[in-house]
Amino acid sequence: MGKTLKRSAAFTALARALAAGARGGPSLGTRLAALPRMIRATTKGEYDGGLRLALMTAATAYIVSPIDLLPEIPLAIFGLADDAVMITWLAGSVLSETDRFLEWEARRSSVIPGRLVP
Repeated sequence: MGKTLKRSAAFTALARALAAGARGGPSLGTRLAALPRMIRATTKGEYDGGLRLALMTAATAYIVSPIDLLPEIPLAIFGLADDAVMITWLAGSVLSETDRFLEWEARRSSVIPGRLVP
């Protein structure tokens, strides 16, 4: 239960920081709304985020999994460190990838589909 509370507190703090649109970037709501579009564009082959999405999915599965590489009870702080590293990496990856996707989406919307006529 303590592990879940610590994760909840970390996610709450992250959500508060992102909701404010830190560093003038997109807000948390904009980023979360972009995730389904990013997944859809990646599965269609329009966006090149396949490997990054796979790594983020694996990190999410590791974080929510009850089986840890380093268990918390016998290893105390070291058991929590692997979760903290994964959460930090996942948060940074989601931030950077949604930023990259939103930029790609903005550039893409400015292109008129068609073909070049000589």
